[in-house]
Amino acid sequence: MEPMENTAQNKMGVMPIGKLVLNMSVPMMISMLVQALYNVVDSVFVSMVSREALSAVSFSFPAQNLMIGLATGTAVGVNALLSRALGAGDRERANRVAEHGVFLSLIGYLLFLLFGLFGSRAFMLSQTQVPEIVEYGVDYLTVVCCFSFGLYGQTIFERLMQATGRTFYTMITQGLGAIINIILDPIFILPQGYELFGLFRLPIGFDMGTKGAAIATVIGQIAAFIIAFILNERKNPDIRLKLREFRPQLHLIGRIYAIGFPSVIMMAIGSVMTWLMNIILVTYTAGKETAATVFGVYFKLNSFVFMPVFGLNNGVIPIMAYNYGAQKRSRMTQAIRVSLCYASAFMLIGTLLFMFVPDVLLGFFNADAQMIAIGEPALRIIASTFVVAGVCIVLGSVFQALGYSVYSMIVSLARQLIVLVPVAWVLARIGQSIGNDNLVWIAFPVAEVVSAAVTAALFVRLNRNVISQIPDRK
Repeated sequence: MEPMENTAQNKMGVMPIGKLVLNMSVPMMISMLVQALYNVVDSVFVSMVSREALSAVSFSFPAQNLMIGLATGTAVGVNALLSRALGAGDRERANRVAEHGVFLSLIGYLLFLLFGLFGSRAFMLSQTQVPEIVEYGVDYLTVVCCFSFGLYGQTIFERLMQATGRTFYTMITQGLGAIINIILDPIFILPQGYELFGLFRLPIGFDMGTKGAAIATVIGQIAAFIIAFILNERKNPDIRLKLREFRPQLHLIGRIYAIGFPSVIMMAIGSVMTWLMNIILVTYTAGKETAATVFGVYFKLNSFVFMPVFGLNNGVIPIMAYNYGAQKRSRMTQAIRVSLCYASAFMLIGTLLFMFVPDVLLGFFNADAQMIAIGEPALRIIASTFVVAGVCIVLGSVFQALGYSVYSMIVSLARQLIVLVPVAWVLARIGQSIGNDNLVWIAFPVAEVVSAAVTAALFVRLNRNVISQIPDRK
């Protein structure tokens, strides 16, 4: 067997855990915060077009989230298998896993190309009958789906670098793609001469509304894809792709999705939940489309809170997987403890922001009096269990790294569909009958508490049957 190089992957087996978690995660946190920023900036500029345009982007979110979920879920499976292969010293298997990741990402893109061409209008009409919202949504979804090869390419090549410990390069690719998007947003969305934030007039603008937001997004993704590909070729000697010689192997595809498919399902569950919640809010609340818009804005805002934790999550998965492959139990348990502390701190900060300045957060989206009246209590109620959610995310990363992603799928299913949607439907109807639309938001903390209980039970089982049985090699 070819000897392993003394490169970044070896630090996952020897570097002190506290330092290692930060070393692996901080670049991911920064890049994901930038990603969160451009998601928010998209909506901020779209809100300058009209309330209907902002609503359209909110209604588009479930389909866009499903597309991202397929990309990231595939990459999760590739990441975990690749890190394990490197930890065990099997370079040839690592290369085969990487090649299959590229192939599966291409298949994912083709699926959403078809959806963008033929399914976007039906999807929008399933949530609202307001013609202007539907047209804005179709414009947005068609572009982001048909040009999503940038998203799929960026995601898989970033995860190849992440799996080998080169998270600094993923920060570069994600950051550059996001910055390009942010720069292009006002240019494509707004008309020339628009007075931007009361500071200056836009010297150039294409006045394309939601279609402009989508174009800015895909250009950023394509740029990040190109750079991630180049960096893998030049800066990642641990992976050598031989795509011309590639032949798909069903057993390896099965192994990738045995780990990654539950992540896809989790994102799909989130998309279904969001779609159903939009329908519930439009049907049973006095705010109708405005309440659904608040719900969409909440997802944009909470990305600032959750993205650092997801960055931590992405940094911890290869650490756990590598040390699992290397049979170093104590390093795995240390990584879990450190990650729980960091995640709880991030979520506590987010809780305080949502509790004390919800009006300021909503104001970024040109919120009028009705939107603020609906949004303030909504943000406060939902944020009450952010810390609990952070703990669940970290333990979910443990499930994924050890090949028990199905546990994460069970938790997500319990939280978002089995509990959240039915409880929201019941509370929305009660609220409609007594004139209190705020009741519907209580479904979120109820669902979070249930998911925490399920997560804890599954982690105790995993610790007893797997983690405690792993040898602790030095």
